Amino acid sequence: MEYLIEMTGIHKSFSSVQVLKNAAFRLKAGEIHALMGENGAGKSTLMKILTGVYKADAGTIKVKGKETAFANPTEAENSGVAIIHQELNIIPKLTVAENMFLGRQLVYGRTGILRDKEMKNKTREYMQRLGVELDPDAVAESLSIGQQQMIEIAKALSKNAEVLIMDEPTAALTDREIESLFQIMNQLRSEGVGIVYISHRMEEIFRMCDEISVLRDGSFLGTEQTASTTVQHIVRLMVGREIGDRYPERRTVIGSERLRVSGLSDGKKLNDISFSVKAGEIVGVAGLMGAGRTEIMRLLFGADKKKKGQVWLDGKVVNISDPASAIQAGIVFVTEDRKHQGLILDMSVRENLSLTNYPFIAGKGIISSGKEQELSEQMIKRFNIRTRDAEQTVKSLSGGNQQKIAIGKWLGKLPKVFIMDEPTRGVDVGAKKEIYSMMNELSEQGVAIIMVSSDLPEVLGVSDRVIVVHEGRIASVLDKTQMNQEAIMHAATGGSSNGH
Repeated sequence: MEYLIEMTGIHKSFSSVQVLKNAAFRLKAGEIHALMGENGAGKSTLMKILTGVYKADAGTIKVKGKETAFANPTEAENSGVAIIHQELNIIPKLTVAENMFLGRQLVYGRTGILRDKEMKNKTREYMQRLGVELDPDAVAESLSIGQQQMIEIAKALSKNAEVLIMDEPTAALTDREIESLFQIMNQLRSEGVGIVYISHRMEEIFRMCDEISVLRDGSFLGTEQTASTTVQHIVRLMVGREIGDRYPERRTVIGSERLRVSGLSDGKKLNDISFSVKAGEIVGVAGLMGAGRTEIMRLLFGADKKKKGQVWLDGKVVNISDPASAIQAGIVFVTEDRKHQGLILDMSVRENLSLTNYPFIAGKGIISSGKEQELSEQMIKRFNIRTRDAEQTVKSLSGGNQQKIAIGKWLGKLPKVFIMDEPTRGVDVGAKKEIYSMMNELSEQGVAIIMVSSDLPEVLGVSDRVIVVHEGRIASVLDKTQMNQEAIMHAATGGSSNGH
C-alpha cells in the first residue's frame, strides 16, 4: 500500500541530547492519525523534520512513495504538507485577511498593487467553510486565542494541503469551535486528506482518530487501531507505567469562607459578578470562550480596572487596584498564556522561580545568590520539574515542566487565593496528574483555588463546585450533586440561571 507519509529510522540529536532514536511514522490518505507521547517525547521534533524545519541525522522520509527531504516549511507546503503549530504563527498587528495571505498576497499583474477585496472575500469563504464568523478586517491581536487558531487552520486549508499536521489544535478552542473543527476534519478525511493529530485529550483522540502511534523518549513504540485499544493501554505505552485514576481523590476538609466577590463590574463586558470560595475549596469556572471567564480573573487580580464591586478576604474588605496589591493581599494568578504572561522564556528556571520570591531571597535590595539557589533547588524537587539543572532556559523545557514553574513560582509563600486559568492546557497526561496533585496539596493547606478550564471532564474531575459564566454574567453555580456536562453546557449557552 502507498502511504502519503512514511518515515523510518529517524534519528535526531541537539548538541549531545538525543531527541529521536529510530523513530517512525506512517500516514494513509483519508485517515486521522494521532501522534501521542508525553511532553518531550519527540512528537513536535518528528513533525518539524517532516516539514523541513529540522534536518534528520539519519533515516528516510517518503512523501507519496517518493523519497523526500524538504529544505524548509514552504517547500513542504508547496508539496501539500502543511503544519498548524501549537505556537501560532499570527502577526498580532495585521488583520485576519493580511495574516491569511501573508507571503502570498494577491496582486494585479506585476504592479505590486494588492487585490484587497479579493483577499477579503477569499478569507470570508474559508472562514465560512470552517463555520466561523470572523471579520477579514479585524486586527488579529483583538481576537481570542481560539479565533486566531481558526485563522491558522483556514490558512492551511487554503493551500490545498493533502497532509495536515495539527499540533494541539483544540487546546484554546471552545466546545462549539471544537465541534466545527471536527466537522471540517471529517469532511477533509472524506476528501482523502491525511491528518496527523497531536493532542493530549484522550476523549478527542478516541472520538476522532482512526489510528494512534506512540512515541516515548524519542523512540517509536508502535501503532494501534483506535477501535481495538483502550485509554489505559495508550497511557501505559506513553508513560511506561500505570497512571491510576486521572483525577486524584479529593480528601480536603473545606473550611470557612475565604474570598467573597460582590457586584464586580468592569463597565464593559462584566456585570454584577458575585460569588464566594471557601478555604480548601476548588471552584471550577466554566463557560464558552468569550463568555468573560478570564476577564473576571483579571479584575480580581487587579490586572484590569474594576468599575464597581467589592472583594472580601477572610471577612475583611480589600482594595485591589493592581496586581501588586493583589499579591500583597495573598491572591496569585497563573495566566492561560504562560508563554507571554506567565514566564520569561529566555531566562533560566532559577530566574523564573525567583521572580515572585524576592522578599525571601533578597535583603536591602540585594539578592542572596545562595538563598536563590536554595529556593530554586527546593522548588525543582518539590514540583518534580524535569530540568538538566536550575540554569537551563525555560523555553527549552516541555510544556508540562514550564507549567509547573508558572505555578510553582507563586508558592514561595502560601497564598490565600490561587487563581489558575487553564492550568493544564497543552500538558501531557502524566504532568496533568502532577498538577492536580499540587492543587489538592494546596487546598489541603487551606488555599482557596479558582480554576478556569475549557476541558469539561477536568472541571468535573477536579472541582468541588462549578461557576458557569455566560455573556459576562454568572449564569449558574452548581454543587457536587448538580454538576454534570449537560447542566454546565445548558447554563453556558444561556439556558438556566440557577443550579437546576
